[in-house]
Amino acid sequence: MSDPQAELLRAIDRHEELAIAVSGGVDSMTLAYLAHRFARARVRMVHAVSPAVPPLATARVETHAARHGWQLEVVGAGEFDDPAYRANPANRCYFCKTNLYARIRGLTSGTIASGANLDDLADYRPGLTAAAEHGVVHPFVEAGIAKAGIRRLAARHGLDDLAELPAQPCLASRIETGIAIDAGDLAFVDQVERELADLLPAGTTIRCRITHEGALIELGALDPAGEPTARALAHAAELARAAGRPLLGLRPYRQGSAFLR
Repeated sequence: MSDPQAELLRAIDRHEELAIAVSGGVDSMTLAYLAHRFARARVRMVHAVSPAVPPLATARVETHAARHGWQLEVVGAGEFDDPAYRANPANRCYFCKTNLYARIRGLTSGTIASGANLDDLADYRPGLTAAAEHGVVHPFVEAGIAKAGIRRLAARHGLDDLAELPAQPCLASRIETGIAIDAGDLAFVDQVERELADLLPAGTTIRCRITHEGALIELGALDPAGEPTARALAHAAELARAAGRPLLGLRPYRQGSAFLR
């Protein structure tokens, strides 16, 4: 059986120079770590900031860059200047990634790489169309590695803060299709999810959805009648009340693309 890390490095080393789009999640962070430490290719990391990027994700990228000696550039994503993105159609991610990859292309003539993995190919990912249009490569996909394999690679190298990191797509994924993307909504979503994370067991999937009817909390793998859940929901209600937003209640977590469509 082939070694997934060796396959990954072969995929990376097909390129002389690689600019890795690092979001702050386990996929792109693990790719950045392994490429910087083991690959022969010249590697740089690019992290884009915007109201849709949780500040904790940016802090995580900057911490790892300083710890491991990455060449890191932090840039403005620029998607909020795009009316097509702000209108929040079902393929919003296409416009987000189009702006991101155009921004990175302005920084480098090298190949752009993403942290997409095999699992992403089975989901609705309009951002992959934008990636194809900009010649973006996906080393984990080329190496046949899915999310579980990425977590194992992170754990192998002692990246414990990444190995158990819950999936954390951009904050705009919480906004129901057709509701214009607004920085205030994104800040509210980020506050609710951060503060609920302090009240719930580590690793709990938390989503604060903004729907046409109001805000909705989704939690994964928790007893809906349990004390931690009740405490979290009560706190979410307080935050919503303070923000003047109706809170619709609680439901089990479901994947974002199902919510958006």
